[in-house]
Parts: sequence; structure tokens; C-alpha cells
Amino acid sequence: MRVIALVMLALLVAPASALAAAGCPKTSVTDIEDEVMCLQCGVPLNLAEDAPSARQERAFITSRVDRCESKQQIKDELVAQFGSRILAMPKSRSAWLVPVLAFVAGVLAVAFGAYHWRRRRKPPAVAAAGPGLDPGDSARLQADIDRYDL
Repeated sequence: MRVIALVMLALLVAPASALAAAGCPKTSVTDIEDEVMCLQCGVPLNLAEDAPSARQERAFITSRVDRCESKQQIKDELVAQFGSRILAMPKSRSAWLVPVLAFVAGVLAVAFGAYHWRRRRKPPAVAAAGPGLDPGDSARLQADIDRYDL
């Protein structure tokens, strides 16, 4: 009788724990570490060694993951506590403008340089004309050309 009661209890507890897990956002410390910075080291948290600041941030993230908070909630709390400098990716799109413009300028400079380099190159010398054909050969050649022209 006890075995049946234990089996019934296990069957009742299993769906409840599955429901609790389903309601919990799937996030982990390693999922967040590459998106936040170590404030002491100045590198993403996943690259930070054993700095005290990195340990504190990891502990903070771990406690929030254990409380079943979402990735965005944790990042929002970190920003509220440390400011936007904690995020590894810049929030504004203007931060991407400088690298994109630099890339476009580089491509244009290479294209402009290649164009002018090709124009400055001297064309290959035309082979000097050899001795001319005698009039008989020239007439025969012209007759052959006329015969094959349509």
C-alpha cells in the first residue's frame, strides 16, 4: 500500500515540477556572460579572469538565474545598478556608424587607387610593322579576302 502511495505521490509531483520549470525562463550564467562587461577588466564577463568585480557580477547573475528571472530582466537590473557601460553591445545604432563608414571609405579608396593605377600603366607596345608585302602578294591576299567576305 505504501509503494502505491509513493508512486502516486511521485506522479503528482512530477507534473508540478515540470510546470514550474516550464514557467521559468531558460537562461544561464554563460548565456548572459558574453553580453555584459567586467567593469574592472573592461572585457566581456566570459573573458574576465578572476577579478573581484567579475566574481561579484557572476554571483549576482547566478542568484538572479536561480530566482528564475529572464535574461532581459537580469540585464535590466545590471544596467540599473551599474549603468549602460555594463552592456557589451552598444544600445544606440550610431555606435556602428563609424566602422561602417570606415569600411566604405576603405573600399572606395582601393577602387579609386586601382582605377588610377590601371590608367597610368603604359599600354603594351604595338609590334613594329615588318617589311610590306610586294604588290603581287597584296593583290592575291585582297582577292582571297574578297572571296570569303559575304
